[in-house]
Amino acid sequence: MTSNSETLAAKILSDFELTDQELRVFEQIDWLKCPSHIAIIMDGNGRWAKQQGKLRTSGHKAGVTSVYEIVEACGKIPTSHVTFYAFSTENWQRSESEVSTLMGLFSSSLNKYIDRLEKDGVKLKVLGDLSRMGPKIQQEFREAELRTSSNSKICMTLALNYSGRADITRVARELAKKASNDEIDLTDISEETISNSLYSAGIPDPDLLIRTSGELRISNFLLWELAYSELYFTDIHWPEFRKQHLFEAIYDFQQRNRRFGGN
Repeated sequence: MTSNSETLAAKILSDFELTDQELRVFEQIDWLKCPSHIAIIMDGNGRWAKQQGKLRTSGHKAGVTSVYEIVEACGKIPTSHVTFYAFSTENWQRSESEVSTLMGLFSSSLNKYIDRLEKDGVKLKVLGDLSRMGPKIQQEFREAELRTSSNSKICMTLALNYSGRADITRVARELAKKASNDEIDLTDISEETISNSLYSAGIPDPDLLIRTSGELRISNFLLWELAYSELYFTDIHWPEFRKQHLFEAIYDFQQRNRRFGGN
């Protein structure tokens, strides 16, 4: 590492209490090359619960702990955004009892952690169509967004009732309508126009996508935004994902040669 990197690493390390195993991974990372936006598909809650001989719902509850530990860790490293795939439009196909539990968990977890998020300088954003999730959840998340809007330590984004294809389709319809009404010219439609019309407008594209629990797909998540993201897959189930695993993903990311289509 360069002296600048070592100085930054020492500064970051002062904010952590790490085990020897976590420290070994931490020390391999060049923190000057940390991904600024990390997106995470949190998979394996149900499988983890089954291995523990528990109900699937207990896996979702355990997964909340991982979310807040990773948010806290990301707030201490040179990462400005972390985005979690919390609930997809396809998740409505799950059993009524599981969906009901998830809706209640979103609400209770937000109320439990909102003071901590605000105190720790976390800005909360939501992307997706909240209209189907009920007025109570809509109001709670919109109030939380407003309450944390001036925070700048890290931006935590939750994708709720989200579909990458649906988002792109929505934007295509909106732009087509504007063009047919002569509000915009067809030549005005560019990649930048589309990016600025997506739910993720204003959020930089992810540098790194992490998916847990051994699945090797992106499952309709941030399809436009992940065009040049580095993908990292781990067999660790989400309820077991901790700082060490985050550090391992960042270290792996740094071994990639990101050419963005160039040589």
